[in-house]
Amino acid sequence: MDIMKENRNKWWKSAVIYQIYPRSFADSNNDGIGDLQGIISKLDYLENLGINAIWLSPVCKSPQDDNGYDISDYQDIDPMFGTLEDMEELIKEAKKRDIRIIMDLVLNHSSDEHRWFQEAKKSRENPYHDYYVWRDGKEGVFPNDMRATFGGSAWEWVPELQQYYFHQFSVKQPDLNWENPRLRQEIYDMINWWIGKGVGGFRLDVIDQIAKEPDKRITNNGPRLHEYLRELSRETFQKADLVTVGETWGATTELAKLYSNPDNSELSMVFQFEHICLDQIEGKEKWDLAPLPFMKLKEVFGRWQTELYQKGWNSLFWDNHDLPRIVSRWGNDGKYRVESAKMLAILLHGMQGTPYIYQGEELGMTNVAYDIAEYRDIETLNVYKERLEKGFTQEDLMRSIHAKSRDNARTPMQWNAEENAGFTGGEPWIKVNPNYKEINAAKQVDDEDSIFGCYKELIRLRKNYPVFMEGNFQILLKEDEAIFAYAREDDTAELLVVCNFFDQTVSCPLEERMASMKLLIGNYKEIDQMTILRPYEARMYLREK
Repeated sequence: MDIMKENRNKWWKSAVIYQIYPRSFADSNNDGIGDLQGIISKLDYLENLGINAIWLSPVCKSPQDDNGYDISDYQDIDPMFGTLEDMEELIKEAKKRDIRIIMDLVLNHSSDEHRWFQEAKKSRENPYHDYYVWRDGKEGVFPNDMRATFGGSAWEWVPELQQYYFHQFSVKQPDLNWENPRLRQEIYDMINWWIGKGVGGFRLDVIDQIAKEPDKRITNNGPRLHEYLRELSRETFQKADLVTVGETWGATTELAKLYSNPDNSELSMVFQFEHICLDQIEGKEKWDLAPLPFMKLKEVFGRWQTELYQKGWNSLFWDNHDLPRIVSRWGNDGKYRVESAKMLAILLHGMQGTPYIYQGEELGMTNVAYDIAEYRDIETLNVYKERLEKGFTQEDLMRSIHAKSRDNARTPMQWNAEENAGFTGGEPWIKVNPNYKEINAAKQVDDEDSIFGCYKELIRLRKNYPVFMEGNFQILLKEDEAIFAYAREDDTAELLVVCNFFDQTVSCPLEERMASMKLLIGNYKEIDQMTILRPYEARMYLREK
């Protein structure tokens, strides 16, 4: 069989995936927390939007030390979201609407409340002991000076064993030992069990960290990483028609080609974050804000588009559960909120790859500016405390938190102008954005000119024209400091995307090219002047061959 041809036909290449953060999407029982039945109740809304799959942030059983990324039972649902029967119903109801469910799996670590770890702690001879990473030592004398991502040492002492275990994240998230073939088999059996339940794919949390070698201070991209991924794929993913996306913060284009090789030996694609990290001071943390280097953004997108062409596959995203709202970040959430939200959508959805829409992005939901008491995110609260102690001013701290806190993405979905934005009849677990009366789904779903209408049309266009999937990529007006323009071309058509990234009117020297093409979509009702782009104006043109 022609592997390249088979790969071209993969459903996920023309798909658009919608990410749901279940806690904040829709609450069916009025306890203030979103749940699976809430998601089921909104499937018609998602079918109307036109998406093909839903990526669920973690819903497996968990103590919720890290928002569900600390799993205590991979084969059960956390009671806050419902039951296993609810999950089965969601898969079934979504399938009726041609929507697949993608699960978020954490394979680098488990919760310390997982049965495996509870057994592992009992003795060094316990068969589960080697499912985790242990080192001998003396209390207070760490095996080395490695630090955990969430602060403190990456080693935790267990007195009854006289050993340390390794944890790259919270102390309640011990790292799994992928060198153990029995552990790997347990993981494969679990994944195949979910495949049997009918899931459509998996998002794999920090998957580039499973081959860690802590004695050598190696956390990501360890020497055996691709060996493990190939075995994982062979034993699980290749047995069904699935989409798999790996979270890989350290991925380069060269590494991405390995992960997403068209031979399907590893994963469908990866999330890389090079474009997302541009607006922070180089070498510092995300809280250290810097203006967006627009020319660099063009360079980064252009490089990923051209280097992965026919050698890998891109994931396309602006937002997720860990990131601030893109319209507040690189758009304009005031005067030009609608225009800039549409511009960012048009820019991204014209590229090659699989687009991801994060809940509320299709409505132009914005960041929030709460007092510190209103925030719930552990990372935000920790950084506030730490930086206050280091002498940062309250004003500077809150400016950073308003810009970058993960809670910007986690405020409840804004369904309508009723109390709590229609998210819950109870007390929401986190405060609703006060602008919900103006920004909500009810105001937009029937309005073709809304942000929702723009996303709906972009999804339709991607399905109708093969050039979105197969076309090559060329940056145009490379030196222009306001316009992001590119062309894509295959045997069937030429696509042209032209976007003004800023709030000033600029001249556009592509008049001749645009005049010979059909306007597919724009973010202003009519074109004023072909040669002028108004603030945040975006246009997408097509010429069929």
